[in-house]
Amino acid sequence: DHAKWQTTQFVMYDGDYIRIPYPNGDVPADIGVCTDVIIRAYRAINIDLQKLIHEDMVSNRAVYNKRYYTKILDTSIDHRRTQNQETFFSRHGTKLAVTNKGSDYKPGDLVFWDMSAGHVGIVVDLKVEGTDRYEVVHNISGGPEMEDCLFRYDISGHYKY
Repeated sequence: DHAKWQTTQFVMYDGDYIRIPYPNGDVPADIGVCTDVIIRAYRAINIDLQKLIHEDMVSNRAVYNKRYYTKILDTSIDHRRTQNQETFFSRHGTKLAVTNKGSDYKPGDLVFWDMSAGHVGIVVDLKVEGTDRYEVVHNISGGPEMEDCLFRYDISGHYKY
C-alpha cells in the first residue's frame, strides 16, 4: 500500500550522496531513486533496511564486496545501492525463481533488473488489465511510478521478504 501511495507524491529522481541520520535515516521526501521506494515501503511497516543492511554488511562484508566493492561502510548510502539490497534479500529473504510467467510474481515480491548499476521495484496488488501480471512500483527517472514493467528489462533477482 505504501509503495502505491508513493506514486501520488512528487519525488524528483536524484541519487546524489546525502548524509542522513542512522538508524531510520532518509533522504528528503521529495527526492529518491528506485531503492528509496523499497526503503520507504518497508519503513512504513517498521522495517529499517538502513539498519538491517548496515548490520549485515558489518558482519559479512566479503559477501557484499563480491557484488559492489566498498572500502568504507557508510550508513548514508550503502542501503541505497541496488547491489547491496539484492545481496541482503538473497541472504535474509526468500529467493524465488526468475521466470517469464507473470503469475509467478506476487504482490510484495521484489524484482531486481540487470541494467546499468541495477534497478529494483516492488510488485503491488493491482493486476495489469487483461493479463496474469501485477503492476510494479519503481522509480527509474520520473519519480515513483506504477506500471506494467515486469518484463521490460532482464530480471536478475526475485525475492520475498
